[in-house]
Amino acid sequence: MENAVCKVDLVGTERCLWRYTVKPTGRTLDLAPPIFEVDGQALPAVLAQIEPSGAPETLSNGVTEFVYRGPFAADPNLVLEIAFRLAPDDPVVRFQYRLCASHPHILTKQAGRDDLRYLGLSLAGFPTCREVRLSEFDEYVHSYRLTEQAVAERAFEHSLAVMGPLLIAGDGTHTVLVAYEHGSQVPDAFLHYALSPERVVTLQAVKGNYYAGQIVDAPHPYETIWFQVAGVAGDEEALAKHYRTFVLKHLTLNAASRQPYIFYNTWNYQERNKWWNGQTYLASMNQERMLAEIDVAHRMGIEVFVIDTGWYDKTGDWRVSQARFPGGLAPVKERLERYGMKLGLWFSPTQAAVSSRILQEHADCRISRDGQLSGPFAVWETEDSFHMCLVSRYWEAFADELIRLAHEVGVTYFKWDAVGQYGCNDPAHWHGTPANSPQERADCYAFELGRSMARVVDRVCRACPEAIVDFDVTEGGRCVGLGFLAAGKYFLVNNGPYYPSFDDPVGAPGGGMGWNVFVFPGPARARVCRAPLDYDRWIPSVLFLTHYLPDDPASSQMINLASLVLGQNGMWGDLLNVSDEGVQRFAHVLGLYKQVRDDVTESYPVRSGIAGGSPEVHEKISERSGRGVVALFASAPGRYTYVTRHSVAQPYWASDDVQVTCDSRGRALLETTLDRPGAGLVFFGVAA
Repeated sequence: MENAVCKVDLVGTERCLWRYTVKPTGRTLDLAPPIFEVDGQALPAVLAQIEPSGAPETLSNGVTEFVYRGPFAADPNLVLEIAFRLAPDDPVVRFQYRLCASHPHILTKQAGRDDLRYLGLSLAGFPTCREVRLSEFDEYVHSYRLTEQAVAERAFEHSLAVMGPLLIAGDGTHTVLVAYEHGSQVPDAFLHYALSPERVVTLQAVKGNYYAGQIVDAPHPYETIWFQVAGVAGDEEALAKHYRTFVLKHLTLNAASRQPYIFYNTWNYQERNKWWNGQTYLASMNQERMLAEIDVAHRMGIEVFVIDTGWYDKTGDWRVSQARFPGGLAPVKERLERYGMKLGLWFSPTQAAVSSRILQEHADCRISRDGQLSGPFAVWETEDSFHMCLVSRYWEAFADELIRLAHEVGVTYFKWDAVGQYGCNDPAHWHGTPANSPQERADCYAFELGRSMARVVDRVCRACPEAIVDFDVTEGGRCVGLGFLAAGKYFLVNNGPYYPSFDDPVGAPGGGMGWNVFVFPGPARARVCRAPLDYDRWIPSVLFLTHYLPDDPASSQMINLASLVLGQNGMWGDLLNVSDEGVQRFAHVLGLYKQVRDDVTESYPVRSGIAGGSPEVHEKISERSGRGVVALFASAPGRYTYVTRHSVAQPYWASDDVQVTCDSRGRALLETTLDRPGAGLVFFGVAA
């Protein structure tokens, strides 16, 4: 298996199951086979032979899938199946293992813990090593952040372990990567990379990857998560650019999740109405208000209008509330279609109302812990609900509800909220049996939850290819990693930090919304929301929906617009109180952004300065076209200059007080003078 930049050769020995080669230099990585503990014995996947399992298949995203299989040399009743996915001109190879058996075997834990080694490889020829984490929760901004940690030689010498999910290594001429597609909050590892003094790295299970006594037979193969390997003849930035493109174009079959639509969500006004106006959360959730907001959203350039909690009568059955929408959502959908906009709706995947049909039919799927049911609980001024387990047969019923709604009301965007990683250790579900300890069942639930969520998304997207599912990870304890990004996207920041995030026990002493701090116009909230743009180096920012404010005055609107167009693409607030001038400002700037947003989405970020610094500059200009955007922020008044790394396309549009000239190499020199904290914005390659 090969493309223009890499090659995969199957070997099948104890030292090397398969070999990855960087073309054209010939630099190789040998991948040791997985080792399963089966029937009490550690069994490496040394194969007697390896043969194709059918012809290669070209998938909808242009990726080709190759499947091979071969019997274990030590036990021909066991077969390892290997799926590889490889795209043209992409150095990233995805792969997955399936342990199959012609008659029953069991997975065991003789030492009382997971005994499963997925792969091993030597980094002896790569003196530098770096761990890239995706799930480190930063309480200061109340958001997950991407962090990068150098893995020192002493970590190898002392046989430490790192969590990843990405591990990068290089020698100055080549850079390689290995990654796994799962998700958990640092430091709660379900897998980790074990290091050795010989610089051998072994990716192994830590907890929850399977349960003791789990049967492997013909109808029940053991299917691992997906993994990735990549290599380039170049430095770490060269690899990061390739990897970012892989995540954008080749990681998922659900292409709509990668589209840079402009989103609006109703929740921020619902909160304002509660805390500032003394109303209920659902007081504004009605047809009249929604139609009025849609009219303004259309004028501003919004493309996806998301109705948050309260549109439904009860959770689980997800029928439109006749009390709040007497005509159903048909008038809303008709208005959206008139404007060419899409409909989005809020869901809580693990909640089902006490009287719901789905609960009556799936009462055995309720979450329980140590024999006690979870719930019922109040759900945003609607009927009390039980928590449901997605690692049970309930997952299919929930997926089918979403598919029904896609067909009946035309929803194509599904916002998922309130799914914590832990919660269930019921012995009757699909994450353990009465023979397993409650803790083992809880760990298996936590491990499998993200996989079940992705399974729901894939089922929905197969039935409705336009569908986008995003998962709200605005709290700690959520399943954050590459696993869900292989199916959907994340809803990253809503309000940002709470007062307790700053050790303040008193809610809203300064007039915020409940415990929410950064909810006012100005630079502070936008600064918090930009902090997680660290992700954009490896994972495109389009996959981390973040909501900015449209409120007047103009200075705040420019700060929020200059932040939004860096790819997070979300907005919420009180649209009906935005001035006509403000609405026109959003319409104009978003109209310019739409001309270059595909270029911005594909562009590797160039950053200068820290979030909140002076200046803080973000350059998102396509190396291919020269089209894109530069956004400059400053917290202190003064004169600022910046020269783009990349040459830029003409013509351009610049916000007030930003002067642009180009040098002989086609790069742009930006100069601006700010008399207060603010932002400057330039689009390149636009027709103003």
